[in-house]
Amino acid sequence: MYDTIIIGAGPAGGTAAYHLAKKGRSVLVLEKESLPRYKPCGGGVSPAIAQWFDFDFSPAISVKADSLRFTWKLGDPVEAKIATKEPVWMVRRDVFDHFLVQQAQKQGAELRDRTEVTGIEFKSDHWQVNTANSPVTGRYLIAADGAKGPMAKWLGFKDRKRRLAGALEAEVPAVVENKSTIHFEFGLVKNGYIWNFPKADGYSIGVGTFIGGEPQDFKKILDEYAKSFNVELTASKQYGHPLCIWDGNQTLHTQNAVLAGEAACIVDPMTAEGIRPSIFSGLLAAVAIDQALSGDINALEQYSEAINEQWGSDMAWAQKLAGAFYRFPGIGYKAGVKRPSGAQMMGKILCGELRYGDVAGRALKRLIPGFGG
Repeated sequence: MYDTIIIGAGPAGGTAAYHLAKKGRSVLVLEKESLPRYKPCGGGVSPAIAQWFDFDFSPAISVKADSLRFTWKLGDPVEAKIATKEPVWMVRRDVFDHFLVQQAQKQGAELRDRTEVTGIEFKSDHWQVNTANSPVTGRYLIAADGAKGPMAKWLGFKDRKRRLAGALEAEVPAVVENKSTIHFEFGLVKNGYIWNFPKADGYSIGVGTFIGGEPQDFKKILDEYAKSFNVELTASKQYGHPLCIWDGNQTLHTQNAVLAGEAACIVDPMTAEGIRPSIFSGLLAAVAIDQALSGDINALEQYSEAINEQWGSDMAWAQKLAGAFYRFPGIGYKAGVKRPSGAQMMGKILCGELRYGDVAGRALKRLIPGFGG
């Protein structure tokens, strides 16, 4: 029997596996795909995650970007250098996720990829996890199987608080002239934005909406945007996928199990950043389960509380900011992005050097006359 079985080998699962194995716990990671596996994602990673690990991420980073370029309907550009200690990391998720799991394996974690979980059963004091191959047992479970995974439902989380959003992404091979600039476009899409993240050998171009609204022709919007970089999307495969946006504090633990990563609905409502919060949740999940294995009967409850306090409190500000910005994006672009300090603040938030709570009050006053008065 394993101390912990982790379902899903994304950033949350890999992080939890690394930290639990490092503590000497027996860990099994189950992943339905074969690693390394493609994952649609812009691939922007906050360098702040480095503080939670004791190894060098360089082998998993495609390029580092130290500049932001914003446009409004492909015009009115704003460019800014990110005045932070370390630029934003641009990664390919097949490489990054596999690298993280490999670090966990070096600590003693076991990986079984190409292994789909077909069901779970609680047996008095441990979990039996049924797979297409054979059942395995573990004292604790971490459900890190993403936005579309079945684990949350199987664990009894029928009505998670979340805002389901949508994104369409494409990986475009190209000669990238400026690998250090991240591009954001507002105005072409309603209730969201378009992004173009540079990689060593191409672009990750995507479009997403984060506060709902009427359906839009993502494909047409993305095609138009890509042409502004002289690239055609017709030859590139495009991937549509849901995003589980944070929508308020909630319970993320149950009997001998926790939700982590996008299964815990931790995606940033303003930027749709998912990698850093997934890693953060994996780190806290590992701490909680290590304490539970040591006899702390309140450890899993404290996991829910810690996510809500340490991540959720800032996401409440992000939610307010997103609601104001995406409903009135023209005002947001003028009052926020075009301000000399606006782009700098966004860069610091993306790098994890600034929290929304530090800036949201002032930003909301500019976006919504009378806010806080």
